[in-house]
Amino acid sequence: MSPDVSDIAAVTLWYSEALPVYRGTTFLSEQNLNGRLYQIVDELVRRGLTLEQARREFEKQFIVASLKSNRGNFCRSAKSLGVHRNTLRNKVSDLGILVEDYDLPGRRPPRRKPTPSEP
Repeated sequence: MSPDVSDIAAVTLWYSEALPVYRGTTFLSEQNLNGRLYQIVDELVRRGLTLEQARREFEKQFIVASLKSNRGNFCRSAKSLGVHRNTLRNKVSDLGILVEDYDLPGRRPPRRKPTPSEP
């Protein structure tokens, strides 16, 4: 039986908890991080996920979290992720990440003007 991506998302959401924040920095001890990561990986292995499925979902959630924390700004997100802006755009496209996945209410609309074919 092959698990689907919703299984991965359910497991990662199950283990996610709010992290303490101090002056804009999230603190999580390495031991606590390793413990939580071990639990997630153990659960995914027991559910029969492949490494590729787990990697893809992890990468997707990591990118979405970065985009949310940077209010959808690709330049800042790319810098914080250590990749080029175009690489980030390609990954977002390849992983099927939608604007709705990371867009936050109150964000200003894009600066670009509509093309003649747009209303």
